[in-house]
Amino acid sequence: MSRIWFTGYRTYELGVFKEKDPKVEVLKYALKKTMIEQIEQGLQWVITGGQLGVETWTAEVALDLKADYPKLQVAMLLPFGHFGSQWQEASQTRLAELKQKVDFCAEVHREDYQGPFQLRQYQDFLLGHTDGAVMFYDLDYQGKSQYDYQAIQLLREKSPYPLELVGMDDLQEFANDYQENQTN
Repeated sequence: MSRIWFTGYRTYELGVFKEKDPKVEVLKYALKKTMIEQIEQGLQWVITGGQLGVETWTAEVALDLKADYPKLQVAMLLPFGHFGSQWQEASQTRLAELKQKVDFCAEVHREDYQGPFQLRQYQDFLLGHTDGAVMFYDLDYQGKSQYDYQAIQLLREKSPYPLELVGMDDLQEFANDYQENQTN
């Protein structure tokens, strides 16, 4: 799989309200390990959105990995025009900086948010332009990513589309591994 959609929980769904939260380091560690595994299997393009949380951390981790994997490309696709414009200023600045750093950034809809149909079309676009997905999502802990999960499941009923779920048990294992590495 050369083009993988990375998505998952929003910051508030994980109880993360500041970037210095120790959970962010563990989540980025998990993203890095997962990405490296995918790179070794042929990943060329990391494709993500701009939601605060797993998606923005994905972009940051992938950009950092470019030092060791210079052929890795990072795309940020946003569902609609002026995405994130209602966020706090610091979050808007962070998104703007990421948009400048990634290899490709575009809105699926150029218009501002008009309705849920744009989000469904955004999902369809991502599903049609990726070879699989990695979701930091657990079926026992619902969040907004449930809609992405449902869209992926609908596609999987019709055609093969690989999906790797990284759930809470997996995150606990990453946290244990991260802690062990910090201790050594």
